[in-house]
Amino acid sequence: MIQPLYIPWNEWLAIAHGDPDRRPHSTETLPGLDLAVLILNYNTRDLLADCLDSVFAAEGAFSYTVCVVDNASTDGSPELVQDGFPQAGLIRSPENRGYSAGNNLALRALGFRDGAPTTAHLPRYVLLLNPDTRVPSTVFGAMIRFMDGRPRVGMAGPRVRRPDGSMDRACRRSFPTPRVSFFRMVGLSRLFPRSPYFNAYNLEYLPEDAVHPVDAVVGAYMQVRREAILQVGLLDESYFMYGEDLDWAKRIKEAGWEVWYNGQVEITHVKEAASRRSPRARRAFYQAMWIFYRKHYQATTPWLLDKLILLGIALKGGLELATLMWHGRRPASKPLPSHRLPSRP
Repeated sequence: MIQPLYIPWNEWLAIAHGDPDRRPHSTETLPGLDLAVLILNYNTRDLLADCLDSVFAAEGAFSYTVCVVDNASTDGSPELVQDGFPQAGLIRSPENRGYSAGNNLALRALGFRDGAPTTAHLPRYVLLLNPDTRVPSTVFGAMIRFMDGRPRVGMAGPRVRRPDGSMDRACRRSFPTPRVSFFRMVGLSRLFPRSPYFNAYNLEYLPEDAVHPVDAVVGAYMQVRREAILQVGLLDESYFMYGEDLDWAKRIKEAGWEVWYNGQVEITHVKEAASRRSPRARRAFYQAMWIFYRKHYQATTPWLLDKLILLGIALKGGLELATLMWHGRRPASKPLPSHRLPSRP
């Protein structure tokens, strides 16, 4: 078993930014960094502990560092990282500004910018990882080798399983074009799950263990090449929760990079279903739909279809939110755990 080289977050920042007082390595032995693992957390303390346990059990011939960005949790998550995982970095956000803004805090700390980077020593790959994931020990090494062997791949993700064994369908997707979104909204994708035409969004007609290019992978495990980030910039902070992973993938593809799904590598994603019962989370979902459509498709959509799409988003979102709020007035049959509304479901 080969142990990877782990470089503590603060030590890596000192190396990368050239702090002579804290840098433990001379310039002659300055190490490179293969992977920076960024975990955005919001009130998922127990899940985060399991995630970090799996992250620090990694095997393989590579170097990596880990940083947790905490989005103003109140459940003791920051103290967990400080006391239980002192080798990890910890960035405390004073408020929960969402998924994009939280991850951008760590990307900026590494030296990435929307313009020129602030340091020449950037990791070869950045991994956005959810705190409600568990990563087998060989995953990081396998995904690094996968992208190393395909130099035009700017973003990649593995197969993602739910704890019950089912596949998380969001781990490989097509972009929600007006046609794809319409088929999904009216239910044709569910009626014809094996049809490449009607069910293009989740690509369920392809084998789960296949390896192939896709439009997007899920933000629960999104590994991105340094050069792709330098070319397209950071995550779009217009998105609070949902949609930002699709947006980043689209910008990366439009810049000429490829996005791939690797079904030969697998992780587990708890994917808290509670957010589906949260009006705040569902409102963010429909806001993300609107932002993504307006940004990428509205300008080229015929007028009538544009109005139908906007009406569909408004009606579907309004109905779902009204239903959630109505049921929220009724007594719950059992109390909900304290970590409701994770950093992203």
